[in-house]
Amino acid sequence: MSSMVEIRWHGRGGQGAKTASLLLAEAAFDSGKYVQGFPEYGPERMGAPITAYNRISDERCSLHSNIYEPDYVVVVDATLLDAVDVTGGLKKEGAIIINTTKSPEEVKPKLEGYEGRVITIDASSIAEKELGNRSLSNTSMLGAIVKISGVIPEEAFLKDVEKSLRHKFATKPHVIEKNMKALERGMKEVKSA
Repeated sequence: MSSMVEIRWHGRGGQGAKTASLLLAEAAFDSGKYVQGFPEYGPERMGAPITAYNRISDERCSLHSNIYEPDYVVVVDATLLDAVDVTGGLKKEGAIIINTTKSPEEVKPKLEGYEGRVITIDASSIAEKELGNRSLSNTSMLGAIVKISGVIPEEAFLKDVEKSLRHKFATKPHVIEKNMKALERGMKEVKSA
């Protein structure tokens, strides 16, 4: 199934990697794709490493397992580069997107010889500026993965996420606007090597 894109998210409990993967799945579904978005659960607690996954396809997908050879990896917390094999199985035709202040060239030595594209974004600074909390970088990372992967047309994606946020935060319209700004900045501020 060549039209399928697989994404693996690495974050820490409470940083929103699971929420971002589910928002991506919802937006892809709304744009007519077949989707899966799910976390991998274990003894998670706030701050513990977690993994979440997306499968997005133009055709029905009968796979129901974790993703071992992703096309893209999203690293919400750069401290995981020292704790988790984030590039494990990552296709060199794909890319890894990392939340860090460092350039792609500075991060490459930590990636155990990964030969594919390395993309960085300072999503924590975006989160601090737009949302008032550095640990809420998942929205910016969501924008970055959509920009880099092209898995959903950008205009449709923005419209679908805004619709989802309006439903989720109906009583907090200021939250919607702030998250949309963080999302758009995530799409604009990615740096590729």
